[in-house]
Amino acid sequence: MKDAPLYLRPRVDPPLASLLGDVPFLHSLVDVLGSPLNVLLPEVVADNAERFRSVYRRHRLAGRVYFAHKANRSSALVRRLAACDPAAVGIDVASLEELRHALSCGFTGNRVMATGPKDREFLWLAARVGATVNLDSAGELEQLAELVRTYGLGRVDVLARLSGFESDTGHGGVGTRVLSRRSRFGTPVAEIDELWAALERHQDAVTLTGLAYHLDTTGLEEKVRALERCVLAMDECRARGLAPRVVDVGGGFGVGYVAEAGEWERWTTALSEAVLGVRPPLTWRGHGYGLRNEGGTVRGAAALYPAHRPVAGPGYLDQLLSLPAPVLGRPPATLLLEHLNDLYVEPGRALVDQCGLSLARVLDVRPVGVGHTRHLVRLGMNAGDVSLEEHGVLVDPVLLPRGDLRDEAADDGPVGVHLVGNLCLEADLITRRLVFLPRLPRAGDLLAFVNTAGYVMDFHAHHAQRQPVARTVAVTEEGGARRWCLDEDYWPLTHPQGVPS
Repeated sequence: MKDAPLYLRPRVDPPLASLLGDVPFLHSLVDVLGSPLNVLLPEVVADNAERFRSVYRRHRLAGRVYFAHKANRSSALVRRLAACDPAAVGIDVASLEELRHALSCGFTGNRVMATGPKDREFLWLAARVGATVNLDSAGELEQLAELVRTYGLGRVDVLARLSGFESDTGHGGVGTRVLSRRSRFGTPVAEIDELWAALERHQDAVTLTGLAYHLDTTGLEEKVRALERCVLAMDECRARGLAPRVVDVGGGFGVGYVAEAGEWERWTTALSEAVLGVRPPLTWRGHGYGLRNEGGTVRGAAALYPAHRPVAGPGYLDQLLSLPAPVLGRPPATLLLEHLNDLYVEPGRALVDQCGLSLARVLDVRPVGVGHTRHLVRLGMNAGDVSLEEHGVLVDPVLLPRGDLRDEAADDGPVGVHLVGNLCLEADLITRRLVFLPRLPRAGDLLAFVNTAGYVMDFHAHHAQRQPVARTVAVTEEGGARRWCLDEDYWPLTHPQGVPS
């Protein structure tokens, strides 16, 4: 008896849907460049940046959208963003090599923000090229000031990242309590006076241009509280003679991976039922994604990304700016305007939403289990090449048959398969869950993992067992014809060069 299919079909928007529909073109790319293969649409990242900018215009706010480079290693995406309006689009780099890459792709230093933990070399180059340094700690401030003085680098624009936000007893009369989860990044608000004193002490080396935060949560209320607290803290800065003008709300705007809410709700409900044992397992060896059965009760929390998100990306930013703040009672957008503050955002995943896909060739298919109702499908990739599991993302791949393989024997209806990688490791599972496909794949078919540009296609890629790491290509359209080139060969020129389809 076959498993009743539980689909998690991907959300696919144009122009990615058009690319996905060109099956012969995608097969030809894999024939030439091998499996796995990453395919990117650079124009989409520019369109996404414009969608974020439209939210700024709607709320009459000034500021800049910074792409969080760590989401993807691509040169094509960074070069395309470098060609956007310099006043509107910048890049957030979290390492020395990301900084060097951004500069080589066309970003000037004044469009770069240096974030994350930083060593001396990273700080020196950021200061030398005129990047804004988003300070993670008082220690980084001390180190940066020492470098500026020692090497005569000139004053550096800095943001101070805050964490551990609390309600303000000076506004509204409420008791002090922690409102945001703990973070190992940033200066806790409880230590803010020491931070102001350090910034005053180093005014010859740095200029405080604003305050920043980044909360590891999807909760809008927490983020609104943090934004409001930053606006209030900016007033405290100005009272001390400092002159900040920017609030940086970081990233975390999210992406919707699964097209239909009903499919996501059915699958998560079925996972709980499987953990309880009232239905067959949905995963390899009964993996519960953080859930467990304790005496007939489901315990724990599912370590899963909310794959269906009705509000994400620019829409999430719009809501963040529109909700009433808890203390002053006005929307954050209004507070920013009233206090003459600009807004910075650092989207990563959301800025590369619908920018690409990852292709894998089916190498082998074999039945497993009682009655052979399930199959192992071995792919020409491994879990590092499409790190869905590492980020808790659950979404079905799209089956792209090789030629005309839709004969009666193959068209046997939905089938549950386990997707395994090319490493000689039991743990090399592309995803631990049972994936349902419209029919059983055959060797030579392709599986397309859609919307992988954000943290999935190269964040965990490696050379284990000397297996090939995915090459990446950029696809453009000119005169109705698709052209492709290697990622490193893409340049955002009026007439892009490439191989015609």
